[in-house]
Amino acid sequence: MHYGWWMSMKQGDEKPTITRELLLRVLTYARGYWWHIGGMLVTILLTTALSLLTPLIFRNMIDVVIPNKDINGLMLLSLSLLLIPALTGGINVIQRKLNSTVGEGVIYDLRSSLFSKLQRMSLRFFTNTKPGELMSRLNNDVVGAQNAISNTIVNIVTNFIEAIGLLIVMLTLEWRLTLVSILILPLFIIAAQRLGNILRDIARASMETNAQMNAHMNETLNIGGALLVKLFGRTIEEENRFRQRAANVRDIGIRRATIGSTFFVIFGLVSAVGTALVYGLGGYFVITDVFTVGTIVAFGSYLGNLYGTLQGLAGAPVEFSTSMVSFERVFEVIDLPQDIEEKENAIELKNVNGKIEFDNVSFNYHIDSNKLLKDVKRYGRTQDVGAVLSLSDKKTDDNKKDEDPASDSGTVDSVSQARDVALENITFTASPGQLIALVGPSGAGKTTTTYLIPRLYDPTDGVIRIDGHDLKDVTLDSLSHAIGMVTQETYLFHDTIRTNLTYAKMDATQAEIESAAKAANIHNFIIDLPDGYDTIVGERGYRLSGGEKQRIALARVILKDPRILVLDEATSHLDSESESLIQEALKRVMAGRTSIVIAHRLSTILAADLILVMDKGKIVEKGTHDELIAMNGLYAQLYETQFRGEKI
Repeated sequence: MHYGWWMSMKQGDEKPTITRELLLRVLTYARGYWWHIGGMLVTILLTTALSLLTPLIFRNMIDVVIPNKDINGLMLLSLSLLLIPALTGGINVIQRKLNSTVGEGVIYDLRSSLFSKLQRMSLRFFTNTKPGELMSRLNNDVVGAQNAISNTIVNIVTNFIEAIGLLIVMLTLEWRLTLVSILILPLFIIAAQRLGNILRDIARASMETNAQMNAHMNETLNIGGALLVKLFGRTIEEENRFRQRAANVRDIGIRRATIGSTFFVIFGLVSAVGTALVYGLGGYFVITDVFTVGTIVAFGSYLGNLYGTLQGLAGAPVEFSTSMVSFERVFEVIDLPQDIEEKENAIELKNVNGKIEFDNVSFNYHIDSNKLLKDVKRYGRTQDVGAVLSLSDKKTDDNKKDEDPASDSGTVDSVSQARDVALENITFTASPGQLIALVGPSGAGKTTTTYLIPRLYDPTDGVIRIDGHDLKDVTLDSLSHAIGMVTQETYLFHDTIRTNLTYAKMDATQAEIESAAKAANIHNFIIDLPDGYDTIVGERGYRLSGGEKQRIALARVILKDPRILVLDEATSHLDSESESLIQEALKRVMAGRTSIVIAHRLSTILAADLILVMDKGKIVEKGTHDELIAMNGLYAQLYETQFRGEKI
């Protein structure tokens, strides 16, 4: 007997509800599996019928065959007792296959729909959504939805059919004993309400303590967390903190096991009351020759099965509605409106020249809550863990954030750069083949400007054009193919160098890969590695230095061969050799391409055809180096404080 469903009993206001619309939508996911579901129904009917035969065989054996010393009949019934479990087992295997086909198929369909939807969400969605919440939707909630179809519904149907069949047979055998059997059911419900609440609370506390322990492991056992622990010498503190959380899990596990055992003892006693009454009354009927010993033996077998099925049916409504919450959470993601949408008749960019126009563009990071995930409660499950180290229960209100965390490179100065509008009235043109340099204080809006070009975000106002076409009028794929972007924080997959490079061009030949690597000044480094291009770079490329990662990122863009290049030329944290190699590679990468560069080096700025000086989300100055120096404005100040002493 499983007691998980008792934890959902008597939840008051917490009890989940299901709607007709939700049920109809759930059924659409079962549409492709009707034959399998029909097959399961047939197997349920067959196994139920077979289970009803065994007590009748015992009855016939006790009342007829043995008293009459019928050896042939005894052998036949004995073979029947062997044949029935064999048939039941074979049918159960078939049922399990059908069941798993439906369940795993639903998981596949839901996960595919979810992942496809998430791939099309804008960067704004990901910067305002916890990765753990997305993983929960793709894993826990999808599995919960599968459980609703392949387990919960199957169990409800099975228990219902078995209960009907058992009651019919029991009423046929002896209606008075059947009534006594049913009258004992209220004792089950009372016991379930009392003990179910206790077990549910313990289960929630257990999941909370497990969540805290898992959160602590996730924080400290990834490469960033492990590095931080070692740098600050907090190994002992983290060990003690983990022991505390593990001890909480241990203690509540012991308590849960103890009370769970008590739970079964009490239910065993309640069942014993019903059994005692049935056998007492049945024994009296046997003594008074109302019916035979075989009848009471058969009735006792049916009685145990009946109590099991009635227990399952008692918890079925809450269990089913709880499972439906998983579907609701999955559908919430699928139904989210997209920030960045492609028009039905979007234009495919071909033979791109590379002309970029910003026409009075403004942008803010205002968050539309209708386009983000809501906190849908998981009934019977723990809530999100707040702070990991302090065990705080307070939740961060993401809606209080007016600026996107990816709004700009560096840290925004809270005095000079804090603002509601990220960009305001940005207007400039980059002609084909030109180099446009963006300079300005940290947080001025440079990275935000570059993020608008590949449509990671859409402008709040104004228009951005590529070769005269509004970005919103072109296909996302063709726009992506036309633009190559290297961000300041280089991201590499935990895979080989070859896989990371060919992500830009899946069918690239070895010659093309090596040519791109040579152009990025990284080929010689790669071939000196023990496994060459098949070397694993580690999580986020942590096995490589900052300069090596950036050169691999440049090689990846070169392999893509885009007409427009957008990059954050961040070299301040690199050693002089890496910086020199990257600067040389950048010259090759930008040659002949329209380049929008967040410039950190004087050499790039001096080579620029146009310099845009940004401050507080606006272009405050524009021109060449000499023109801007003559203005004696913000650029002149930046030149004096940041660039003047550099070697070119």
